[in-house]
Amino acid sequence: MKSWAVTKGPSYDPADKRLAVRTEDHAMEYNDFEGVIPDKQYGAGPVMIWDKETWSPEDDPDKMEKKGRITFTMEGSRMKGQWHLVRMHMSDKRVNWLLIKSIDDFALNKTKSADFFKRENTSIVTGRTIADIRKAGLGKTTKR
Repeated sequence: MKSWAVTKGPSYDPADKRLAVRTEDHAMEYNDFEGVIPDKQYGAGPVMIWDKETWSPEDDPDKMEKKGRITFTMEGSRMKGQWHLVRMHMSDKRVNWLLIKSIDDFALNKTKSADFFKRENTSIVTGRTIADIRKAGLGKTTKR
């Protein structure tokens, strides 16, 4: 499973360009993990299942990735509509991309987008916040 880390999370405002760092590919089983990854391990910290969704690429994903622009549609409980991942310049350590929302029926202005993500801050599976997951501690995982 191809993966990007979007540390500030997505934005429904098409004017926002969110940093999306390309990470190592993950096994599909990672889709079911919610809990805390121990310190000094890759991805250390709390992990939340924020949305359950399907995505539909506009074209062949590998071809789009090589070109540096991946356009896709999300059909999730929270993320909806068309999105773009646009590659920035490459460095030796990581590949940075930008996650950008398309102007479509689901786009919101900056204020409404911020309000949406403040309100939608719990696990889609367990209803826990990041603080709840962190408090539960290591080894407390949830499978969907």
